[in-house]
Amino acid sequence: MSFPKPLPFDPIEEARKQWTAHGWAEAADGMAAVTSVMRAQQIILARADEVLRPFELTFARYELLVLLLFSRAGSLPMSKVGNRLQVHPTSVTSAVDRLSSQGLVRRIPHPTDRRTTLAEITAAGREVATTATVELNRRLFADPGFPPEQVGPLVDILREFRSRAGDF
Repeated sequence: MSFPKPLPFDPIEEARKQWTAHGWAEAADGMAAVTSVMRAQQIILARADEVLRPFELTFARYELLVLLLFSRAGSLPMSKVGNRLQVHPTSVTSAVDRLSSQGLVRRIPHPTDRRTTLAEITAAGREVATTATVELNRRLFADPGFPPEQVGPLVDILREFRSRAGDF
């Protein structure tokens, strides 16, 4: 994947200066924090997409596959998938549709509740999930782009943020 040429200055720091100059100094640091997190997310997602592209997966579909891989039975109700991944039911349906068309997941009826459909990982799905995880571990998760001594504190800061936001 080709990335744009780096800028000769930090545009978020420039925006912070402009915020202050325009009378919004009390919000300048917050704007810089929010914008920095959003930009970091874009960078990390682009790196993940690059690793997952050969597997014809997005990160969202990869997460669904791994959730099923880690489940005891290799299957979960569609509603539970949405809850665990914290996504809208429509997103789950779309991801399962795509993974089904790739032969990585199948829909099966719940054995005791006719109203419930399960998403079940296939043998091919297990293989793709495992291989993709090895690649993500090697090319992204082992070195997410932060100095190793900052990874733990960053996770702690983001966990606190997510908790305060009601994420869990």
